[in-house]
Amino acid sequence: MRGLTALSRAGALAGLLALLGALPWLSGRSPEYTVLRARYADREATPEALASVRAELGLARGPLATTTEWWGGVVRGDLGRSWISGAEVGPGVLDALAVSLTLMAWAAVVALVVAALLVAPAVRRGLRGRASAGSGAGAAALTALPEFLLALLLLVVGAVWLGWFPPYGWSGLSSVVLPALALGVPAGGLLGRVTAESVTAVFAERWLRTWRAADWTDRETTLAVLRRALPSVLPQAGLVVVGLTGGAVAVEEVFAVPGLGRATLGAASAQDLPALQAGVLALLGLAVLVGLLAAAARRALLGPALRAGVLQVPAPVVVRRRGERALPLACAAALATVVLVGLLRDPYASDHARLAPPSWSLPLGADASGRDLLARVAHGAVTTVGTAVVVTACCLAVGLLVGLAPRLSVGPVEVANAAPPVVVGIVVASVSGPSLAGAAAAVLLVSWAPLAAHTAALVVESRAQPHVAVLPTLGVGRARVVWRHLLPTVAGPVARHAALRLPAVVLALAGLGFLGLGPARPSPEWGLLLADGAPYVERAPWAVGAPALALVLVGVLAVSGGAVVRRRDHDRGSPSDVNAFKSEIASVP
Repeated sequence: MRGLTALSRAGALAGLLALLGALPWLSGRSPEYTVLRARYADREATPEALASVRAELGLARGPLATTTEWWGGVVRGDLGRSWISGAEVGPGVLDALAVSLTLMAWAAVVALVVAALLVAPAVRRGLRGRASAGSGAGAAALTALPEFLLALLLLVVGAVWLGWFPPYGWSGLSSVVLPALALGVPAGGLLGRVTAESVTAVFAERWLRTWRAADWTDRETTLAVLRRALPSVLPQAGLVVVGLTGGAVAVEEVFAVPGLGRATLGAASAQDLPALQAGVLALLGLAVLVGLLAAAARRALLGPALRAGVLQVPAPVVVRRRGERALPLACAAALATVVLVGLLRDPYASDHARLAPPSWSLPLGADASGRDLLARVAHGAVTTVGTAVVVTACCLAVGLLVGLAPRLSVGPVEVANAAPPVVVGIVVASVSGPSLAGAAAAVLLVSWAPLAAHTAALVVESRAQPHVAVLPTLGVGRARVVWRHLLPTVAGPVARHAALRLPAVVLALAGLGFLGLGPARPSPEWGLLLADGAPYVERAPWAVGAPALALVLVGVLAVSGGAVVRRRDHDRGSPSDVNAFKSEIASVP
């Protein structure tokens, strides 16, 4: 069994390395033409000139030779030379990586501070012997803000209105504040939510009663609770920090930070494939390193408990909130109103003044082309949310199929979890060009992994159930066990998980559209609307506020609605497939 897991990891890693090495051959956008225009603007693009550039770039030697040569250079520390400038790629990547690491380090500090502020109330209530109701609406709002949207808001408030911080560049500590806040606040909100829930569950465990009876101090009790709660949180924390590598691309683009994400995005746009290969390799390597550090921290906290296999996840504690359904219902109603009213309007007609402010005739104002923003946001919901529904359904199908083979799925799941959607979107755009289909494919390539991991965990648990474990001894074939017993058992919980991930897919698609990796203008896709309104955010904030309102409503709806669904599932429990087992027994001769 361990051999299958090792084979899965080796195969997934080999496939990823082969993909990176073959990028110059996967691109169908004629890189030699782009290089010719960049290097020799006065030369005509004749077949002879293009052939000369192909030979100069080494493309004439074939994919196997160039891929092998590139990977040989990577092993030696030589990342090649830029196709555009001719300079060595390695020093530039290292400089950009240093900037990104600095930004991520400060963002991690911000995230820890935000998480600590959200967890502190749960700790205080636990020490007083009262169950906490969770991290509350504040954490939900923080978690719902995508990095690129928060970056725009901070740019307007902190740099334009207040003038406290520089709006762009990387010239000192003051340049770090706004980008670090944009990256760290959503991450801290998510970490604070999951940690507060885990801490609340630990305070409800019986061993704490003994500790209180023995007069342990609040400090000693708090440290013990955190040590018990954090191991179940650290895998999620690793994914959050991995997400910082993807979020940094958008934040660096907004604030013109010369980091690795912005450099990689620029290399993809210019078709400078050696620089793109190096940037993607560095981003993925950084994500893998973060995951390994999170796993190492978890092992250090658990110690013998992990080696003995006796770790148990804290049982969730369900605490009712008054009116807990009010927030998701209000968000759903507001979003539905915007969409239904806006669908009756023309999203492409330029019938209004440029950047006209909101009024009775234009409830959300007009964009820079004089188009009705209410109509564009509503029709953009069809584009963005409709695409997200299709992507989520595909992720569900892939996750179920891959997760049915738990050990073989380990490698692909780990690789997909280490690749943020933005990084994959850059690669897809460099191969096929920016498009809505390309953005959807990029999100699909990584978003199936959590569903596959969930499926695999449920499959392992279901196979251990006595009524399933006994089936092979009754002569029931493996395929029948899978399709008759395992799949019906896991499909429901994984489908609900997929539904809860739909808003995250919406935000991922919007992020790719914002970076220019999605559909082209004049599509009313939400991320593209934000990108179009960003240059006018100071004089016409409604140009950004309209699509931002839709994204915030989706995000808050996801976080608050997901909590309600989880509480409902907790009340219902997870019944086993006993009826199917009885029918199977009845069919045995």
